Amino acid sequence: MDKKHMDKKERAKERREKRRQEISLLRTIPYSDHQRWWSKETIAVVTGANRGIGFEIAHQLAVHGLTVIVTSRDTGVGEEATKVLQEGGLNVFCHQLDIVDPSSINVFVEWVQQNYGGIDILVNNAAVNFNLGTDNSVEFAEQVIGTNYFGTKSMIKAMIPLMRHSSHGARIVNVSSRLGRLNGKKNRIGDAILKQGLEDVETLSEELIDETVNKFLEQVKDGSWTSGGWPESHTDYSISKLAVNAYTRLMAKMLSDRPEGEKIIINCYCPGSARTAMTNWAGQISPEEGADTGVWLALLPDQLVTGNFFAERRELTF
Repeated sequence: MDKKHMDKKERAKERREKRRQEISLLRTIPYSDHQRWWSKETIAVVTGANRGIGFEIAHQLAVHGLTVIVTSRDTGVGEEATKVLQEGGLNVFCHQLDIVDPSSINVFVEWVQQNYGGIDILVNNAAVNFNLGTDNSVEFAEQVIGTNYFGTKSMIKAMIPLMRHSSHGARIVNVSSRLGRLNGKKNRIGDAILKQGLEDVETLSEELIDETVNKFLEQVKDGSWTSGGWPESHTDYSISKLAVNAYTRLMAKMLSDRPEGEKIIINCYCPGSARTAMTNWAGQISPEEGADTGVWLALLPDQLVTGNFFAERRELTF
């Protein structure tokens, strides 16, 4: 590697480190009474919150004084995680939820309705990834797309009718990834027409997003995916998150005409590579840091920000 490239890498590393320090400082500044639109009566649902970034998002929201519902595919581990948070004096409850199982979603929706009447915040964190390091197997592509995109979409559709009306607006935060960016420096989609269709929010549709992921899955089955112009790194995961990002923008547009008092804002963010089970503990940042932007978006005092992609409390292009 030449010196120029090394210097560039070093500078990028320094910038990242500086931003990390800035954010950890920002996290210590409490919200003012004027900014705090929430209370103990504010209900936040965090999917896949039994460990990692999901657990940390639930933890931080509860520390801010909200009531948090931790969901987990496995009831036992969800209850364990909830117990840890409750022992810290936090207002946290738990319910089983498998986002790829429609009957599990229905049971959860009914339970929320009966016990809370509705929710104010939904954080879609539940996701799977089977590739570590530089691995790029598509053996579990159907499960990855099914959970990360279709499961997240099912949750959004199921929870929107439960989102409570208020002057500050309800919030949806989708935990996504820079790997799913259409305009990232690396890992882009090779098909220019498809890229344009996914980029233009005026022509973007649920059908196009579904067709895109289904086309990829068909190519996985017949083995032609390697020459399909798909992202080259963590292909199945990248496409699942690209679909989540596109769906976030689509939903922001669809929800934008809701009347005042019934607004729902929806954004997505990349937590960065955190030291969690999903990265096999090989990430560069802590789960606390990975959760930060998600919590910040959930609690934003300004409800005008919708349909955007964030990382480290900054907006990025899709």
